[in-house]
Amino acid sequence: MKAIIQRVTKASVTVGEEQVSSIGRGICVLLGISVDDTQRDADYIVRKILNLRLFEDENGRAWAKSVMERDFEVLCVSQFTLQCILKGNKPDFHSAMPAELAQPFYNSILESMRSAYKPELIKDGKFGARMQVNIQNDGPVTVELTSPAGPSDPKQLLKLEKQQQRKEKTRSKGPSESGREKGSLRSRQDPSASSGAEGDVSSDREP
Repeated sequence: MKAIIQRVTKASVTVGEEQVSSIGRGICVLLGISVDDTQRDADYIVRKILNLRLFEDENGRAWAKSVMERDFEVLCVSQFTLQCILKGNKPDFHSAMPAELAQPFYNSILESMRSAYKPELIKDGKFGARMQVNIQNDGPVTVELTSPAGPSDPKQLLKLEKQQQRKEKTRSKGPSESGREKGSLRSRQDPSASSGAEGDVSSDREP
C-alpha cells in the first residue's frame, strides 16, 4: 500500500460541478491499494497517517505534533494510479487492487481512521469518480509512505514497530547529558576546539 501525505492549509474534492468534501488545515492523503495488500498493510498506513509529526507545537517547534495532537482534519482520496508500473512510457495498473475489492477495503481504512480519531474530522472523496482535487500544500511538505513488505507474524511485527518507536524517541531527545559533558571537557582542554554548535543545522528547521 502506498500513501502520499501532504500537509495543507486547505484542500477539497470536486466531482463535476459539485464539491463533495473540503478541509481546512490538516493533511491530504492520496492512497493507492495494491492487489497484495492485507489488513496488516492497512493498519500500518492508518497508524502512520494519524501519528506522523508534520506540525509545529505550541512553542513553534517544527516536526513536533501529529494531526491528531493538533485536532486538524484529514482528507483521504483513493488513488489507484500510485500503483502504476511503467511499460516503456505507458502506465500499467495491474498491480492495483480491482475496484470491486478495493472499494470495501478503502472504506474499512476510513472507518479505522474514524475509530482511532474524531470521525467528523476524517473526510474523503468519491471512490471511482473522476475527481478534481485541489490541494494548497503548506511548506511544501510531502511524505511518501509504503507499507513494509516483511514478516507476517504479529509478534515480530510488534517487535519491529517498537524498535522503530524507540529510535524515533532517541532522535527526538537530542544529545545526551554525557555527550554534552564530553563536549564541554574537550573545550576546556583545547580552547581553540569548537563544539560545532555554531554550524549546527537543526532538524527542526522548516524544509
